[in-house]
Amino acid sequence: MRFTKMQGLGNDFMLVRSQVPGDVSPLCRRLCDRHFGIGADGVIFVSPSRVADGSMRIFNADGSEAKMCGNGIRCVGKYLHDKGLIQKDRLTVETLSGVKALALKLEDGQVASVSVDMGPAVLKQENVYYPAGIGFGALISVGNPHLVFFTEAVEDVPLYLWGPRIEADERFAGGVNVEFVQTLALDKLRMRVWERGCGITMACGTGACASAFAAVKAGLCSREKPVEVVLDGGSLFVTVGAGDNLFMEGPAVTVFEGEIAL
Repeated sequence: MRFTKMQGLGNDFMLVRSQVPGDVSPLCRRLCDRHFGIGADGVIFVSPSRVADGSMRIFNADGSEAKMCGNGIRCVGKYLHDKGLIQKDRLTVETLSGVKALALKLEDGQVASVSVDMGPAVLKQENVYYPAGIGFGALISVGNPHLVFFTEAVEDVPLYLWGPRIEADERFAGGVNVEFVQTLALDKLRMRVWERGCGITMACGTGACASAFAAVKAGLCSREKPVEVVLDGGSLFVTVGAGDNLFMEGPAVTVFEGEIAL
């Protein structure tokens, strides 16, 4: 299997130009293992689409499938352009949460960053309570589910402890992504994330979108203005527009290419 290793703010993926194979879950667990495989937060299968310029399906490190991935779709945009599969700077990608529109920013003919129209966010539940000082979170859908908690000291949150407990809570069928967020300014947030199916990651694009949306809804950030979301791997910029539509911009980087025996 030939692959391209890519990352968006340290959230890393193996991209494979192929339809999804039948043994995908055990295969992805093996490929994502950082000791016995390539090592990644997920595997993205890129293939043609009848309704868009390309299609992506993403499987987490535990073999489960995600409907959408903000950092992953930026990597797909770069992959399609830099491989010469799509030769334009605006394109569409089919995902399990719908077709997304991408705008590519080029440097020396290669994609350096990508802006994605993520579609509208939906506030599913405003006050989800957790004890032990965590308090109330907002359950938000951005094509996949996120539970966003605001805190005054995000660096002190034991993410390794609370992340897996909340992800597996029986109130959330299929699990949930978990974000802890601190407001730094009207246009700046600090976020740490526990991703469903992956654990602690350096960045989460849909999580950044959910966090910015939650901050705007709570009056902590301004609508129609870019909000910098500072993640462990760097910053994403999210704008909450009219109709709660989300626009996300951030980098996409090719790390290396290779081939692995299956």
